[in-house]
Amino acid sequence: MELHSSQEEFYINPVLYHGRPQDEAGRSEKELRTYDLLDQLSIPYDRLDHEALPTIAACHQVDQIFQTPVCKNLFLTNAQKTKFYLLLIPGEKKFKTKDLSRQIGSARLSFAGPEYLAQYLDLTPGSVSILGLMNDRENQVQLLIDRQVVEGHPLIGCHPCINTSSLRLPTDLILNRFLPAIHHDYILVDLPDGEPS
Repeated sequence: MELHSSQEEFYINPVLYHGRPQDEAGRSEKELRTYDLLDQLSIPYDRLDHEALPTIAACHQVDQIFQTPVCKNLFLTNAQKTKFYLLLIPGEKKFKTKDLSRQIGSARLSFAGPEYLAQYLDLTPGSVSILGLMNDRENQVQLLIDRQVVEGHPLIGCHPCINTSSLRLPTDLILNRFLPAIHHDYILVDLPDGEPS
């Protein structure tokens, strides 16, 4: 697969599929487990398949087809690396750690390393998703959601634990059906739009 600069477009199959792939050959086990759980919970979803999209900027092409924003999913830890957080914010919003640290009463936050991402969510960098919380069976990761996601986004876009597909799902079903099923709650936070840092 070719590498792309941030200016280039990534290949996205323009067909918007409803539900899981009919042909599951070549799909990872963690992706198929995601579809299994969503189907079991009767959560409808639309799917796009594409090249690996490594950044939120690369996901803007998906936004345009979905006509709903793909959210940023940021995996964070405190300074001591004893607490871990998954932060869900609108894709266009700038993130400053001090704004969030103050709200949740945590020591200065930073991005957690890939080893913690694999350990707690069974994910790799570029594939971070709220759906990865299904793999956190011991509730080691606290979900934080920016209020704008809950109040302004009836649908959200995210990866099915792998960044070669993207899903569009109803926000209310993620909050009120998916999260209770996997025994996770969330904390609402209010992050300022602010200026880019």
